[in-house]
Parts: sequence; structure tokens; C-alpha cells
Amino acid sequence: MALDALDRRLLAELQADARLSYNELSRRVSLSSPAVAERVRRLEADGVIGGYHAHVDLARAGLPITALVQVQCYGPRCVLRDPEVADWPEVLQLHRVTGGACCVLLVAVPGMAEFEALADRLAAYGRPESSMVLSSPVPWRPVNPPPNA
Repeated sequence: MALDALDRRLLAELQADARLSYNELSRRVSLSSPAVAERVRRLEADGVIGGYHAHVDLARAGLPITALVQVQCYGPRCVLRDPEVADWPEVLQLHRVTGGACCVLLVAVPGMAEFEALADRLAAYGRPESSMVLSSPVPWRPVNPPPNA
């Protein structure tokens, strides 16, 4: 699916505030509400919009310890082959990557004891190596698809 300029404007507005009504979106992009609704539904159906989410401050939500954990694993005991890992509450994101590690997990926990327990669980799959997140100067950024997307 190719995105046109209007699709990109809708995406920008929804990323800034996903709670906008179709009426407000239509006002901002100068298009009728039914046309906006149709375009948004198409973007959702095509998978361009995969959902609507609140940005949560992890520390204020009781999860002040955030880390990136690389796991060097391979074969049947790989983290990526265990569907339960994706359901662990500490795991915010799980990425398959290139390089020495098989995957990288973004995790958040309430304290160091919980982080240690998580590292011990991950060790059953391979060698975990962690980097603690000290701060996030760019915690989230809206996606701006290129004109020819």
C-alpha cells in the first residue's frame, strides 16, 4: 500500500494524539469525517496502524529499573522459540537481531532483586548480557513515513 500526503498527515495527527475524534481529525486535515474514518479504517486494515496505546512513564508506574538484555542462545532452547517468554510481565519488547546475540529484550522491573531473578530465568536459554537504561533522551518518536512509502 502506498501512503499519500493525506495518509501521512493522518498518521502524524494520530501519533500526536490517538484519542482525537474523527470530527477533530477531519478539521485538522481538511477532509470530511466519513472520508477520514474510511482512510483510518483502511490504514488499520492494511496494518499501517497496528493499535492505539498510552505512553506510560515506567518509573511512575512502579517499574523504575529498565534494561536492554541481549541473550546469546541457539537451537531448541532459544528465547525466541519459547512463546511463554513474550508473556513475561517484565518483557516490554523482544527483538530478533543480527550479531553475536540472538535477541534483545527491553525489560522493566520494580527493583534490582527482580532484575536479578529475571537474569537468572534468561540464563536458562543462553548467556544474558545487560545494559541498564540510565535515561532516555528520546523515549519515543513518531514515525514519519517517506513520501514514496
